[in-house]
Parts: sequence; C-alpha cells; structure tokens
Amino acid sequence: MEKIGENICFGGRQLRYCHASDVLGCEMNFSIYLPPQAEQGKVPVLYWLSGLTCTDENFVTKAGAQRYAAEHGIAIVAPDTSPRGEGVPDDPEAAWDFGLGAGFYVNATQSPWSQHYRMYDYVVTELPALLKAQFPVDEARMAISGHSMGGHGALTIALKNPGRFKSVSAFSPICSPLRCPWGEKALGMYLGDDRATWAEHDSCALMAHVEEKLPALVDQGDADNFLQEQLKPELLQEVANSVGYPLELRMQPGYDHSYFFIASFIGEHIAFHASHL
Repeated sequence: MEKIGENICFGGRQLRYCHASDVLGCEMNFSIYLPPQAEQGKVPVLYWLSGLTCTDENFVTKAGAQRYAAEHGIAIVAPDTSPRGEGVPDDPEAAWDFGLGAGFYVNATQSPWSQHYRMYDYVVTELPALLKAQFPVDEARMAISGHSMGGHGALTIALKNPGRFKSVSAFSPICSPLRCPWGEKALGMYLGDDRATWAEHDSCALMAHVEEKLPALVDQGDADNFLQEQLKPELLQEVANSVGYPLELRMQPGYDHSYFFIASFIGEHIAFHASHL
C-alpha cells in the first residue's frame, strides 16, 4: 500500500491510499477517515459506496461527513466505484452509465468485463481484509451506506451478507435494477441475459426473502430527476411492508440527486449508524 494523501480534519486524519488489487487485477485507490478516537484503539467503521461516475474522492470532499464521524468516533471507508487503468475495458460507446466509474458492485461473468469487474468481491472480501491488517477498525462493528448506484450496492451487499453489518442506509438508491434502464444495461452486460442471475443484485428481490432484518434508513429527494425512471423507492417500500422489514424511507421535499442533498442529511445517517454500532 502506498499513502498518496493525508489531511488533518476535525482532529482525525483523512487518508488516501493506492494498492494493487488481486481481485480486480489493477491498481486501486481508496480513502479512509480515521477519527481522533482511533488514536486510542479500534473504532467502528462505515463503508460508503459512491454512485455513477464517482471515484473515492467525491464523498470525501463533498459530503462533509468527517465532522460527524469525529463526533461519533466512526471510521469511514470510501472505495472507488470500478476498476481502472490500462487494459481495463470501458463502455464501448464511452457512455457514463457503464464501465469505468460504474462497476455496480457485482462480479461480472461476461467477457470482457469478468477479468476486472469484480467490485462485489473487492468490497465484501479484499478491501475489508486489507483494512483489518492495516488500520484500527473493528470488523465486529461495521455498517454500510451509499448513494444512487452505491445505494444499490449498500443495500444488496447488506442483504446478501447476514451477520456482517449492524445497519444499512442509502441516499437515492437504485432500488430495483431489474426494472430500470441503468440496471438493465449494467446487469445485462456484466451478468448476461439470464435475468434470474440479476435478482441476486436487486434489493427488492433480495428483501423479499431476507434472512436478517437490519435497521435500514433511506432518504430520497422528491425533486430528483431520476426518481421515476431509475430509482423507484416505492417498490422497495412495498416489499418492506409485505415482509415486515424495518425500513425507514423518508421522502425529502425539494431535494435533488446531488451531493447538496447528501450533505444535508449525512449527519443524521451517521448518527443512525452510531446508534447501532
């Protein structure tokens, strides 16, 4: 691992690292905020998964989360959203909703994506093992959150890994990739034509057969221009109601899809996770 950035922030340290990923077959960057409490021992950790076109830096520089992480003594880990580098394939039409910056937190099975696009294994297995070995984070106290594509990633990863996380939250998540253009494109290209395999990465499909009912908080702006076509939180609410899942879905009047929205409520999300960590 090579440290490529360090800044003092609210008494803690905002760090950025580069490392060689065996899972993804390329160099990867990630950011981690260690609160002041990490100087005294292990702290709980919140994983943040960002959305389409983002890197590990968007959340770090725009959300203002460090203030709240320092108050509650929680580390925040922000991985990149896809593999990158020479030889990593991109969308053949250079579209922004697939390929680089759009890994969708799945393990691709289709060529040429399958060689590098294994973001699920990276987030679930490789990165946590690296962090456990290098940083004072408590793997018994983990939570996960994210935005848009990353909200989809946070929800699906939490639902697919019972016992791993204490809580899950999301901003403007893609709630059902099976039923939106972004999801149909990404899952179709990464996983192939068999829609049954897509269901393993669809929050609504997973929640319908959930093994563990984690506390879940979702915020969605009602002025989000992707709300009706891509995000569809009402589908997630319907499933939660049908199975008695403890989902708190909050529609926030006037808010859009931007980091201004995330910055407005990230303090409440971190407090939510702190209450369970």
